[in-house]
Parts: sequence; structure tokens; C-alpha cells
Amino acid sequence: MLTEILANSRFDSIQARFHARWSGLHDPHVRALAWLLDAPDLLDARAPVWEGKIAVLQTDASLNNWLEALDATPALLLDYLALRPYERLGRYAEKLLAFYFQHCGTLVAHGVQVRSEQHHTVGEFDYLLRDGTELVHWEFATKLYLLEGSAQAAHFVGPNLADSLDTKMRKILDRQLALGQHPAAQRCLPQPIARAQALIKGWLFYHGDDQSSATLGLRSDHCRGWWCALEEVTQCEAERFVLLPRLGWLAPVQTVAAQTFSKAQALFTLQQHFAVDAMPILVALLMIDGDSAREISRGFVVPNDWRERAGQRAQRSFIAAK
Repeated sequence: MLTEILANSRFDSIQARFHARWSGLHDPHVRALAWLLDAPDLLDARAPVWEGKIAVLQTDASLNNWLEALDATPALLLDYLALRPYERLGRYAEKLLAFYFQHCGTLVAHGVQVRSEQHHTVGEFDYLLRDGTELVHWEFATKLYLLEGSAQAAHFVGPNLADSLDTKMRKILDRQLALGQHPAAQRCLPQPIARAQALIKGWLFYHGDDQSSATLGLRSDHCRGWWCALEEVTQCEAERFVLLPRLGWLAPVQTVAAQTFSKAQALFTLQQHFAVDAMPILVALLMIDGDSAREISRGFVVPNDWRERAGQRAQRSFIAAK
């Protein structure tokens, strides 16, 4: 079944489109920003389930020239990111998008913490943005979920099993987007918030035949990948492989061929990892193009017992939602 997924051309459509437009970008952080700005959202903003609370990012024709110039001299972006060891992927993506909003002149504030009069943390605004004369609140999330089970939101679980699509969206819609209504938040705002919405980017990973998820409010063209157990890695066919660090989880990979692995090397590295760590690893399958290599598909390799644990996690989430 995994072999059929890897042979299915739909899974390289995101990579093919990204390479066609952005292959001239070489700095990894600029490429990650390009993906955030250009990739399809995970959620369909028109789906009734979201009640109009899903934001849509709009860019203009100047985006290509701006990113190309930034790629040529990325120092300003690197200084803005001020990356630390063990930077969280979500925080990294937030900084990238804040840099873009600042460039556009729409950023009022980023990461504004709200505290009560007793100095308790009430919440945090991801972005306060200017839209004409209005102040808008955007929450932002970049998530990667693996589907284990039927196509239900509770069955899209994080690789480390810490959360799921349904729990994340309930938290954003029910709590985080309501922050502007809290009295403590209103005291620190320059004016009332006109609307609050969520922008959701990311990848969803499937094991088995593609299952319809239209009723979940997902975009039909969302970024897709596959997942497999360690014992299934031998089914993966590609010229070369690369294991992606966490901050490399956003944009499709473009790297030098000399820094890639053969299947045997990738399998050995994965076996060594899972001997001491249960955290799934994101792997990109690559095609060689001269001295460079480009991603054609990506997937999470998980421990052999992950599927059982993921099923238990999804069931608990489903029960809690009732």
C-alpha cells in the first residue's frame, strides 16, 4: 500500500509547483518564508464549519522580486529571526511571517502577552495587523499531522502524539480568537479589534489510500505526504534521501547531492535513532539534478509500535470531544 502512495503523482504536486516557482531561492530561511506565503492553507476558509474564522493570506505581484532580493542578501532576515538553539518550529514560522507583515507595513504588534491585574497570563496575540483603519487579530499555526484511522479530525495526530487537529482547532477557535474580548486585553489595545481569524499552514500525512476529508473543512489541495513504520522503509524508492531537521519541515528541500543519503545509509541512521528515541523522523525523497537534489515527496518514518499508540491517542481525543 505504501508503494502505491509513493507512486501516486498527486503527492509530488506541491513539490513540483514549489520548485517551478522558487528554485532560484537558495537560503533555507527565505525558502521557508516563500513556502509560508505561497503554499495552500490547510483549511478551506469557505467551509461552514469554520464560521468565517479562517484567514486567507493575500500577496501581490511584487513578492517574487522581494524574495529574490532577500535571498541575495538575507542578513536582515537572519538578524530578525535571531534563531536560538532548539528553536520551536511554530515560533520560527511566526517570526518569518512577522517579518513579512513588517515589510508590508501592516504589522502593529507580534506576540503581545496579555496579563490580568493580578499579573496572571491571560493569553497572547500572535499578530495585531492593520487593515485600512481597522485593527485585526490573527492567530497563526503551522502544523504537521499524520492520519491514523478514518478521516476524522481526532485521527489527525501530531508525530509526537501530543495533540491532534481537532484539539488544536478547538483551542484556537474557542479560546485564542476570543482573547480580544477579555477586559485585560482591551486595556492594552490601541482600538477595538474588528475581527479575529486564524491562518493555518502545514502538511498532512497519509498511510494507505487517500481518504476523503472534505467534511472536515480541509482544502482539497492541501500539502500532503505519506507516513510509514520503520519496517516499511525498504518500500521507499528514490535516488537519494535526506532526514530533515525540525526547522526544515516547511519548504520542499533543495540541497547539494553530496549531502544526501542512499537508502541503506538512511535506513541505518533511522535504526540508530529509534534505538534510543521514539520521535518520528521526517524524510524527504530526492531526485538528483546535476550537483543538486530536489525533493519529490516527503513522509514521516515512525517506530514500529507508533500506529498502536496513535490509535489509542486518537480514541482518547474522540471520547474527550463528546
